[in-house]
Amino acid sequence: MPRRAVVKRKEVQPDSKFNNVMISRLVNKVMIGGKKTTAERVVYDALDIIGEREDKEPVAVMEMGLRNATPLLEVKPRRVGGATYQVPVEVRPGRNTALAIRWILKSARARSGKSMAEKLAAELIDASKGQGAAVKKREDTHKMAEANRAFAHYRW
Repeated sequence: MPRRAVVKRKEVQPDSKFNNVMISRLVNKVMIGGKKTTAERVVYDALDIIGEREDKEPVAVMEMGLRNATPLLEVKPRRVGGATYQVPVEVRPGRNTALAIRWILKSARARSGKSMAEKLAAELIDASKGQGAAVKKREDTHKMAEANRAFAHYRW
């Protein structure tokens, strides 16, 4: 029996240009201080840059990049008898894409110079090719989960 009320997840509406929910989620995460129009401009400019640089469809490149950065496992701390173990657990379906978007944006913002649209485009292209900081973060997360597999029996 759940201890608290179940949270009602708000349905994210697809974006107006591509009619895609993932782009809409990306725009919402890029947005700072409620400036949605600016965030949309950044994301759409990034997709235009991807379209110029790659010979594939920009939305397909973006989705491939998100898929490559999406984690399957993560570790969660669990206290057992005074010791804290890093227990590997599978990532929930909604959380894994949220983590992928967050990691891609964080690594895009960490890139040097240029506009945010160019940095985001470069990070999405790298992620779609299976490289870049966001994909490395996913690999590190999986390695940590693999290293702590001995504590998997502490799952709850």
